[in-house]
Amino acid sequence: MPVHTSSTSAPAAVLCGVAGWVPPRVVTNDELAERLDTDDTWIRTRTGIRRRHIAEPGQATSDLAVEAGQLALRNAGFDPAGTDATRTDPVDTVIVTTTTPDRPCPATAPAVAARLGLNGVAAFDVGAVCTGFVYGLATAAGLIASGVAARVLLIGADTYSTIVDPLDRANAIIFGDGAGAVVLRAGDEDEPGAIGHFDLGSDGTHEDLIMVAAGGSRGRSAEGEPTRAERHFAMRGNEVYRHAVTRMAASARATLTSAGWKTDDVDHFVPHQANLRILHSVADDLGLPRERCVANVDAVGNTGAASIPLALADAAARRAIRPGDRLLLTAFGGGLTWGSCLLTWPELPLPPAPTTPSSRTTQELTIRHESCPL
Repeated sequence: MPVHTSSTSAPAAVLCGVAGWVPPRVVTNDELAERLDTDDTWIRTRTGIRRRHIAEPGQATSDLAVEAGQLALRNAGFDPAGTDATRTDPVDTVIVTTTTPDRPCPATAPAVAARLGLNGVAAFDVGAVCTGFVYGLATAAGLIASGVAARVLLIGADTYSTIVDPLDRANAIIFGDGAGAVVLRAGDEDEPGAIGHFDLGSDGTHEDLIMVAAGGSRGRSAEGEPTRAERHFAMRGNEVYRHAVTRMAASARATLTSAGWKTDDVDHFVPHQANLRILHSVADDLGLPRERCVANVDAVGNTGAASIPLALADAAARRAIRPGDRLLLTAFGGGLTWGSCLLTWPELPLPPAPTTPSSRTTQELTIRHESCPL
């Protein structure tokens, strides 16, 4: 059964800092067309993606996570070591949500925490593929509600370029690398920034729709070396599209119902940035005007667990989201997994823009609604 949580008298997780970071290297559609059987028009009309940022050789997920984490801590009024201007208690928990950890073992979060000057705090990874950030929010909220944590640094970071086959036309055009982070503190459930009304779910009978077959204990116990295809990210795009739209819309409705919100109460819809076609399809299913959809997928591609915090940071930097605005967050990823939650945007310092603002709105981008990968 899906997990539904609602507000209680326990402390709430309140957003007090946000930031995003992407590697400087930009790969345009025209560059991809040089090695793949495609072109800029084909990619844009089917995915809405114009470019993506790619990590340099040797650059790992933790490197991106540290950059975003530092910026989020500063945005929350902390110095890079996690101590605020009054030198009160540091952030006591670091969570990294990722599909591309630095190594299979150990978790990436402890190394990120140490590099941020937070050595000794609780630190662990959360793996729910592209739903990871919403699952991470729910995990952080639970830690705060139970009194285990008072301040949590939550980072969504992925370097999909390390697992996507560069010659895979279906996936190489979609994914990019990036990291987004938020700082959460214990607060009141009624104050701006309080995150709640989570809806989480999964369906493991469809684990084969999105996976990297090799690298885990299942693959290591098999005879022979893994094939090139088994070592890389694989996705059955058409089936994933149908599940993504259905699951995200249903989860979003469950969250709205839990909070007593109607669709018209939502000022901004912030979905996982899979591709523009999916974003629009979910918004249409919910009856939300497309102009309420926060989207930066055209500039960064699908960045996995980083996509929602990157979109939030980008929108906040451009003042597209303002204090008092009501936000609906929803995501879908491998597993299959999905999740949604709500918050009212708080008063925050403007974060640095993680990307150059798009020159197009989501309404202006044209998407061909035909068979295409996620």
